[in-house]
Amino acid sequence: MYFLGQASNYRAKNILKHTFSVGLKRDFEALRAHLAKRYNVSSNSVYLYHNGRSALSEGLKIAIPRESSEHPGILVTSLTCYAVVEAVRGAGFTPVFADIEEKTLHFNGKTMEDALRKHKDVKAVIVQNNLGNPCEIKEIKKCAKKHHLVLIEDLAHCAGISYADGTEAGMVGDIVALSFGKGKSIDTISGGALVIRIRENTYVEKGRFKTCAIKMPNEPSKKPKFGDRFRDRFYPLFGAMIRGFYHVRLGKLFTSFLLKTHQIKRSADADLDTNVRLTYWQAKLALKQFENLPKNRPPLREFFLVRERDLVLNELERNGFVMNDIWYDIPVSPARYYEKSGYNEDECPVAVKLSKHIVNLPTHYPRPELQPARKIIEKHLLKGAEND
Repeated sequence: MYFLGQASNYRAKNILKHTFSVGLKRDFEALRAHLAKRYNVSSNSVYLYHNGRSALSEGLKIAIPRESSEHPGILVTSLTCYAVVEAVRGAGFTPVFADIEEKTLHFNGKTMEDALRKHKDVKAVIVQNNLGNPCEIKEIKKCAKKHHLVLIEDLAHCAGISYADGTEAGMVGDIVALSFGKGKSIDTISGGALVIRIRENTYVEKGRFKTCAIKMPNEPSKKPKFGDRFRDRFYPLFGAMIRGFYHVRLGKLFTSFLLKTHQIKRSADADLDTNVRLTYWQAKLALKQFENLPKNRPPLREFFLVRERDLVLNELERNGFVMNDIWYDIPVSPARYYEKSGYNEDECPVAVKLSKHIVNLPTHYPRPELQPARKIIEKHLLKGAEND
């Protein structure tokens, strides 16, 4: 069987390497040095966290001066995950959702301007490059500069991809945040990084633009809790067991058991804590993956828009393709957090529509192996949809 999620890119060799990996502080520092060189900053501008949302939240806090007790807006894509919303709120800001275009699953310069006309108090914009599909970064950067917005690149889905002009993702933003969570571009089950390129920020005082030097964050120093370290260490093994139990139709039951006994945790439930660092052994694994990133890597997932998605997913599963771990089957996923997101569906009609029809295929399997799944999906394509 083929799987979209459940640590599906881990094979026996990867599982053993992950489970028994040992790291030292020098591996931690080596990852920092690699990221500094890759994204053209100094090593003391790179910080390593236990998860991506903590890195993103800390980046927002240090890059944007607080001018009042209010909660200024941060522009985010309207097809996203609750971890981004939590990071924005954790930094003391309010998420503002910009509608997307069908081709890239991301906002562009026009939809960004539309959102900014409705929401005047926006201080920064987060570029996400959904599923690893590059957005129209030139337009977005131009718009951000026009409105004096901090530009943040979130590379959870897109480490290693290039924009249309050949620039690698991560080389444009004032702040760069990375996630090393399950199924991400760099996958060590959890982890994240913050890369700081900005050195001063702009704010308005008495109607005039002023600048001030940013205050660099404190170095995260606490190790993750034992339970989190246990889950990080053994998740690939549990993922393999889940896949094995699917063959005897017990995969969902076994997943439920692991969740109830806290042997695994849903990624959206991770704690936001900017004091907790990446473990040394996960830094070692992340560095190896960065070193092996292909130039101009393909998108993380291939997406399609279909009629009657549940029917398509059921047919896929009957034919050995378990593709139900969708990014994103609701505008802000997972569904259990949707009501808390503050999402305004009236402002984001394209994202609302697409979230009801999207299915995606992984790109970590050889393309010919997923051809039968593609044929099933193509029978049910939504009329008039532009599929990647």
